[in-house]
Amino acid sequence: MGGTQEIRGGKDGHGGLGNVLSGVAVALGFVLFLGGFVWGALVYRPYTVPTDSMMPTVLPGDRVLAQRIDGGEVRRGDVVIFTDSMWSDLPMLKRVVGIGGDTVKCCGAGGALTVNGTALDEPYADLAGPDSGLAMPPGQAPAPGTPFEVTVPEGNLFLLGDRRAASVDSRSHLQDAGQGTVPRSTVSARVDAVAWPSMAMLERPRTYAALPGGTSPHGPLRLQLAAVAAGAALVLLGGAYGPLVRLLGRGRRERAGDR
Repeated sequence: MGGTQEIRGGKDGHGGLGNVLSGVAVALGFVLFLGGFVWGALVYRPYTVPTDSMMPTVLPGDRVLAQRIDGGEVRRGDVVIFTDSMWSDLPMLKRVVGIGGDTVKCCGAGGALTVNGTALDEPYADLAGPDSGLAMPPGQAPAPGTPFEVTVPEGNLFLLGDRRAASVDSRSHLQDAGQGTVPRSTVSARVDAVAWPSMAMLERPRTYAALPGGTSPHGPLRLQLAAVAAGAALVLLGGAYGPLVRLLGRGRRERAGDR
C-alpha cells in the first residue's frame, strides 16, 4: 500500500494536470518575458540626455526611451531626437513647438509664446533668465522673451528647449535658411519615457491638444512592460508549483506517519 500511495503522490506532484498547467505557465511566461524585451528593442532606442537644455523635463545624464518613428508622425509638443548638420553632428533633444504652416511668435500678451495666435501654457518649461529684448548671435542661447516671429515652412519643425535660457535651439538659428526650422526627415525618435534614474512616462502637454492635429499618442511601452512583468510572474509561479506540491505532500505523509 505504501508503494501505491507514493506512486499516486508522484503522479499528483509530477504527472498530473497541475504539473501540465505549470509547464504551460512557464512556457507562456518565457514567451511574454522575452517577447516583451525583443519588442521593446525593436520599437525603442535608449538615449542619454547630454545637456541641461531640456530641464526640468529631463536632466543631464537621464536615460530616456525614445520610440523609433518617421518624421511625418511628429506632432506639436513632442520631445524628439534629431540630427541636423546645421546645428550639430550629434543627435539633439528638443521639443516641437511648431509644424509646417504654423506661425510661432514671442511674445503674446503676458509674455506667453503663441502658435497661430494661441497662447501656450507651458508649465513644463523653465522660463527664468534675463530678458534683454536683444537678438543673440547664432550658436548662443537667446534670453527668454527675446522677440521673434517665424512662419514654419511646410515639412519643417520649429524646436525649443524647455530651459529657454540655456537652450541653443531654433531661436539661435533664425538667420539660417528656414529661419531656424529643421526638416521632419531629421527626426529619428520621439521620447516616450525616462528610464533612469527613475521610470516615468513623458506626458504630452495639454496646451497643444486644442491645436489642429492634437498631440501624439504614447507608444506601446506600457504594454511591453506589462508583458515582461506578466511573463516574469508566470515563470516564477509555474516554477514554484512542483517544489510546493512536493513540500505539501511530504507534510501530509509525515502527519499520516504520526497517526
